[in-house]
Amino acid sequence: MNSASELGAFLKSRRSRVLPGAAGLPVIGRRRVAGLRREEVADLAGVSVVYYTRLEQGRARNPSDAVLDALAGVLRLDPTERAHLYDLARRAIRRAAPFPPAGHVQDPAEHGDFEGSGSPGDADAVPGVAVREDLHRLLAAVGAVPAYLLGPAMDVLAANDLARALVGGLGASTGRPNLARHVFLDASARDLYPRWDDVARQTVGFLRLSAGRRPGDTRLARVVTGLSRRSPRFRELWAAQEVREKSYGIKSFRHPLVGELDLAYQTLSLPGDEGRSLVVFTAPDPRADDALRLLGSWTAPPAAHPPAGDSESRASRPGRSPGA
Repeated sequence: MNSASELGAFLKSRRSRVLPGAAGLPVIGRRRVAGLRREEVADLAGVSVVYYTRLEQGRARNPSDAVLDALAGVLRLDPTERAHLYDLARRAIRRAAPFPPAGHVQDPAEHGDFEGSGSPGDADAVPGVAVREDLHRLLAAVGAVPAYLLGPAMDVLAANDLARALVGGLGASTGRPNLARHVFLDASARDLYPRWDDVARQTVGFLRLSAGRRPGDTRLARVVTGLSRRSPRFRELWAAQEVREKSYGIKSFRHPLVGELDLAYQTLSLPGDEGRSLVVFTAPDPRADDALRLLGSWTAPPAAHPPAGDSESRASRPGRSPGA
């Protein structure tokens, strides 16, 4: 699937949600299509119908900034969608994206089997995921709150103990834990997230946005392909062409040990680590703060106790006299 085709699919999905009345067009009789027609979008954007049709069909490349701005206005794109439109348009000029078409279920032989299958060359062995030691120290330093390092394909590259305790899927004993896999393929996720469908939509929206930014990322393509094959709900959401930025917000949990709590999250991009981000959760209210403290008390390492006879050994150290 190339980026020109992705651009066309995105434009088509966005025009389908704009009502003619909202665009200032008269509504006469019944309409066979949802949203705006191609010729209406073209007219409102000031481009020819032929050119706009070629854009949707993936046969036109290199639209100007003026055309993209006009289309973004007509289609009422929010800032995240506008950025995604530019990503798709610019990537369409240079190279193809290895992502499956909306709703398409690829055969595993096309990209190799999906991770977790135990097959040779398992994709859990994510290439190029060395994490700097200072980032490990940072995660440990913020141990009072859950935090993890996230890659562009939603691989969890590193996490502190409290994050692993909060989200059980981060404690995978084999391979690289992946949040998208956790949401769609881990049965416990539907219990952990009371608003599971919101989490699922945000997950797919983030992967869509990431795919527009990184069309040559084979790891990202492999994650999307595997989820498309194994999760019908993922296929439905991927086909919807929604894009979402994972920047900040509130996420609800129903934890088996500490019960229900809402946590605020912030996603911080890491300079010098393209595509990676640090996700930190904090407690916005006393109930959540108490829950995190309780969870932290269960994950804290046991306090070190001096070995038996330690007082005697201290007394006999050189330079110290008994009873000093």
